[in-house]
Amino acid sequence: MYILKSEATFDSAHFLSGYNGKCRNIHGHTWKIIAEICSETLESDGQCRGMVVDFGDLKKTLKQLADSFDHTLIYEKNTLRPETVMALKAEKISLTEVGFRPTSENFARCFFDKLTDCGFRVKRVTVYETPTNCAVYEE
Repeated sequence: MYILKSEATFDSAHFLSGYNGKCRNIHGHTWKIIAEICSETLESDGQCRGMVVDFGDLKKTLKQLADSFDHTLIYEKNTLRPETVMALKAEKISLTEVGFRPTSENFARCFFDKLTDCGFRVKRVTVYETPTNCAVYEE
């Protein structure tokens, strides 16, 4: 089995609605994503002969996904009042609404699914929310 790894980072803020602890407050992280894709075989001809995929394609896709969450307040749908969202938008604060609680576990699954949708055979995605704490998703 061949496995390729690529990494990307993004900085964002989030909070955990309904959580009884410090993380219920808005706080930020430098998130690190490590994506692993796999294949039993290598490309047999063409420009990518001898490769699983072109690293440039994997890096570009992963960076685009990370950049879509960079320097924004990520919040779970229906956890902010509509008037709060309107006020933040009026202040030109970048907001990203997601359909899941913004935990490292859910981000690992999110990036796994997004990379799979882009055509990569994903083995595993690891998401660090701090340098020493991460979540892993694999099927």
